[in-house]
Amino acid sequence: MSYKIEVIGIRGMPIIRPGDDLASIIVENAKKMGVGIKDGDIIIITHVAVARAEGKIINLEEVEPSELAKRIAEEVGKDPRHVEVILRESKSILRIYNGIIISRTKHGIICANAGVDVSNVSEDNSVVTLPDDPDLSAKKIREDIERLTGSRVAVIISDTQGRPFRRGLINVAIGCSGIQPLWDRRGEVDLFGRMLRSKITCVADELCSAAELVIGQAAEGIPVAIIRGYKYIRDDVPASVILREKHEELFI
Repeated sequence: MSYKIEVIGIRGMPIIRPGDDLASIIVENAKKMGVGIKDGDIIIITHVAVARAEGKIINLEEVEPSELAKRIAEEVGKDPRHVEVILRESKSILRIYNGIIISRTKHGIICANAGVDVSNVSEDNSVVTLPDDPDLSAKKIREDIERLTGSRVAVIISDTQGRPFRRGLINVAIGCSGIQPLWDRRGEVDLFGRMLRSKITCVADELCSAAELVIGQAAEGIPVAIIRGYKYIRDDVPASVILREKHEELFI
């Protein structure tokens, strides 16, 4: 395992527009910073940057809210058009509380407001949804970065989420490529020779949370970070394996 890990925020990136070549922009700005992209790097990208490049920006002026959206909007104090987008991005609504709509997205992710983001959206009266297939997005970006640089890398797409029993938000993985997102340590022994029977570490989530220390949330303008020096298991297992099956869920 590594004992020294660097987390490098990629500064100077422009506001991502629909159709932008995100891989080229990342490579170019990493080069300008003098850090480049090296073999073994893990590239963490915020979902908003990916979604914007993929054109997942919705103008609320073009959204006609349903009666259900209007009723929920009145309860939570949101724009009914915003609520309508949340409903369209959801498989099911799990709970509505304190102005927050907890839903299971089309991807199977349980999160607030189906991941529909109104922060860091430059267009007036618009929202950004999650990418349609975050794992596929991560794979395409990874392949493009590897083609441009000749380096083997991993790519993780992150989103900021809350936790039901702890205050504060953390970054988690919603898509990945080139890395095994879960480190199954069952069968190993601890310092005292006891066999580990249930320990599975979500490496992808931990890397995303580390990256958020330099990515930030507000005016930093750093949507991408490089994690360098972490020795991960290279694989193409999707981040969707992180999600518990319904029969495994503990509190739903």
